[in-house]
Amino acid sequence: MHFYRVLRPFHAITLDLDNTLYNNYSIMNQAEEQSVLFLQQYHPALSKIKKTDYCRARKILKIIEPDIYHDVNYWRWKSLKITLLQAGLNKNEAQAGADYAMEIIIRWRNKINIPLSTHNTLSALNTKWPLIAITNGNANPITCGLQPYFQYILRAGINGRAKPYADMYYLASKHFGLPCKNILHVGDDLQTDIKGAMLSGMQACWVNQYNTDQFYSIDIKLLPHLKISKLISLTYLL
Repeated sequence: MHFYRVLRPFHAITLDLDNTLYNNYSIMNQAEEQSVLFLQQYHPALSKIKKTDYCRARKILKIIEPDIYHDVNYWRWKSLKITLLQAGLNKNEAQAGADYAMEIIIRWRNKINIPLSTHNTLSALNTKWPLIAITNGNANPITCGLQPYFQYILRAGINGRAKPYADMYYLASKHFGLPCKNILHVGDDLQTDIKGAMLSGMQACWVNQYNTDQFYSIDIKLLPHLKISKLISLTYLL
């Protein structure tokens, strides 16, 4: 545990999900691989489709529609649909294919093995502080067993713009009935979690466990209050 700023008293905690409470990289890789395998069998024109084809469409779509990333499910679905249209499928085929592929992605991305240490940490934190999850992603906390720890699950697209925009931080503050300065946000991403927390007035804890090559990119004005290498280190604050 390393402190960069003085940590003031806080009375509630918000937490990111992906790569903060569990390793999300292998999960998403598997989900995307399964969706590609499905698409290769879905239509003869897609027999050689690759993940890179979808990724290219996703990047181009964000340039055309800069705000689409706030809803990660819609962004992914529309990128898939565009990819299928570009491969020569008609509108109905492309829409159905994108629908089916999204079902596969959602199913596989929620096959999350939550570490026992995460359950133990959240259970311990809950004895002292109320918790709210704030995520830019599409993981389902009910499916993976995380729902009971949180008062609310705030999701970009549904509950506001994606982090680092302040929408969900302010909404969490409203739910807690506390000013942002009395809330600690915990997350893995310096450019979304930590930047968003600092700009919204919350205190920030960077979990540098699964997403380790970021520190060079942070503005010194947005340094978190503390850094930990394992989520369970939060229990030392009890």
